[in-house]
Amino acid sequence: MARIMMAKLLSVNVGMPKDVSWQGRTVHTGVWKHAVTGPRMARRLNIDGDGQGDLRGHGGEQRAVLVYQIQSYAYWQDQFGRSDFQYGQFGENFTVDGLPDDDVCIGDRYRIGEAEFEVTQPRVTCYRVGMRLGEPELPALLVSHHRPGFYLRVITEGEVQAGDAIVKTRTGPGALTVADADALLYLPGQDPDKLRRALAIPALSPGWRQSFQDMASGRTAAPRPEGWTGFRPMRVTAIEHETPSVLSVHLEACDGGVLAVAEAGQYITLRVGGAGDPAPVRSYSLSSAPGAPAYRVSVKREELGLVSRFLHANVRPGAVLEAAAPRGDFVLAPGTGPVLLVSAGIGATPVTAMLHRLASDRTPRPVWWIHVARTPAEHPFAHEAHTLLAALPHAHEHVFYTTDTTDTAHTTVAGGGTGRAASGGTGPGALIHHGRPTLDGMAALGLPTDATAYLCGPTSFMTAMRDMLTTIGLADDHIHTELFGALAAVTPGIASRPAVAPHRPPGEPGTGPLLTFARSGLSVRWSPGYRSVLDLADACDVQTRWSCRTGVCHTCVTPLLSGEVGYSPDPLEPPAAGEVLICCARPRDDVVLDL
Repeated sequence: MARIMMAKLLSVNVGMPKDVSWQGRTVHTGVWKHAVTGPRMARRLNIDGDGQGDLRGHGGEQRAVLVYQIQSYAYWQDQFGRSDFQYGQFGENFTVDGLPDDDVCIGDRYRIGEAEFEVTQPRVTCYRVGMRLGEPELPALLVSHHRPGFYLRVITEGEVQAGDAIVKTRTGPGALTVADADALLYLPGQDPDKLRRALAIPALSPGWRQSFQDMASGRTAAPRPEGWTGFRPMRVTAIEHETPSVLSVHLEACDGGVLAVAEAGQYITLRVGGAGDPAPVRSYSLSSAPGAPAYRVSVKREELGLVSRFLHANVRPGAVLEAAAPRGDFVLAPGTGPVLLVSAGIGATPVTAMLHRLASDRTPRPVWWIHVARTPAEHPFAHEAHTLLAALPHAHEHVFYTTDTTDTAHTTVAGGGTGRAASGGTGPGALIHHGRPTLDGMAALGLPTDATAYLCGPTSFMTAMRDMLTTIGLADDHIHTELFGALAAVTPGIASRPAVAPHRPPGEPGTGPLLTFARSGLSVRWSPGYRSVLDLADACDVQTRWSCRTGVCHTCVTPLLSGEVGYSPDPLEPPAAGEVLICCARPRDDVVLDL
């Protein structure tokens, strides 16, 4: 008769977060654990004496205790040709003999010493375990070799210590192993049956449940197909001065071909020859009606803006610019409820395209148009917006002029517009407010709390407006924003520091392919001294979004506007067409990234 081996707790490991220097930055991390002797109390959130540096990805009730197996220690020592591993080397709290990832299931419960625990999820893929071992590719290897380890929730608090037996007290429903759950999230070829089983397990942590729900609902599907790859020559067919500082440029394909229909709210990226060497790249929201025969971008002249100054001074009908296909997720979603289109300054561009869509559809939805400008003379698309709103049966129009000297608090305008570049014009029923929007003022508008809102403008404006709208009663997940410039960074564990504008990397310039970070307005030559595009971006202080840094989690996925990349290491699941995982990508030729 086969002998059943009892699992055993070999070591209890703890460590408090500390600052560690890494690649020129400071990482606040608790991944350095050390073995302790004698009993330790396992509490709801932690083992006594233990802590985590980044509570967004580690720790908390669902991830109170991390477990790793001594058998996996032996496996990795053989893989790496090392013999220097010590307990806690993989950042785990419990080093155990037994409990393999392909046997332990989500929802299983175990008694160790005086405490009882429940398995909630596999280990989170994180660059810090690779940093701890000096093996940068380890996060990807833990997944691809099906040896992630797992987290425990503390069901019953109590003391534990090295030498305690590990006794299974309950088998989780669904028979989904830790290794299967890990592969379901991170590896290609997801099994629908396993996905259903995972979602039926009550013990599954909320974070992993949300990821699996997104997969089941199709929210992780490939992005919308783009109109073309790379850059396409476009001819300027007309220019219009919306205001003294805003210029609209109309573009058609040089070959006379039909342009891809952009979704309302999307943007295109232009490469502007003649504005610099190399030709600078900038992204501009489309302000034209979706499906129009020409694209229209509207550019505000900025005193320090290299490209905006060039376009205002030099672009004429007949000029040729290069454009990447429309893209972007800030788009008008279908629905029947009220719509709020809220903008400030040049932020009117994408919501003007949305207004065109609503008008062309003759929507019966209530539409609220709220725009903030300094003065009537600086109000782009004023007459155009009024005309479109007049065609809608349930439209509400509010305009705020922040520096206008009119004494009246607000004015209802009864007449039409008087032209683009002068006062812009106001249409029938437009309510003009003098001063900046306030919470009381916004509440007095009677905005519907079941509305979906689309905000575009400076970051401070969108932050304040979001706060006002949620205070009024709009659901936060019904408020969508479009940021100018780079997206907000995701850099787990990295200590905050003063913001630095993107710049060329220190040291000798590279001689390899040209990398252009379009949102950041920076082009630099590649150097093989960098492991990845992400490492180069970090050296340039380009804002990036990442977590594992080894091609597992897809947090770093970035639209690829042109060029070709290779991978080292290969990602566990390739990105969708037109996207790149910058954490493990290297350029094969000149590359333009929407970053």
